[in-house]
Amino acid sequence: MKPNKLTEGSNMMWTSSRMILPEHREAMLRALHEEKRRERPIFDEQFAEQIGRFLAETHRTKTPVNLRMFDPFDDVRVIGIIERLDTLNRRFMVDGEWFRVADIVELGMDTE
Repeated sequence: MKPNKLTEGSNMMWTSSRMILPEHREAMLRALHEEKRRERPIFDEQFAEQIGRFLAETHRTKTPVNLRMFDPFDDVRVIGIIERLDTLNRRFMVDGEWFRVADIVELGMDTE
């Protein structure tokens, strides 16, 4: 009798990845994606005031900014000149797109 290739005398391994259902694969990929989710940082009032002063000054002087924004999965940057400030709704516009002030995690000026 020949040895069974899956169990005896063979280096072959039967892996579950060859038999996974598409629904299970999607659930597994979603779970892996969620593991990479970042938590929103919490800043003190002093940083919030610094952000307000920075946005007002760079808007007034038309100085290009390079802001790192919160995103749970990616490194997102807003680079450009602040066109409009909406202090009531705590948002600003760069290149025709609105961004929330609360999403700013790092301030910088565009040096390029």
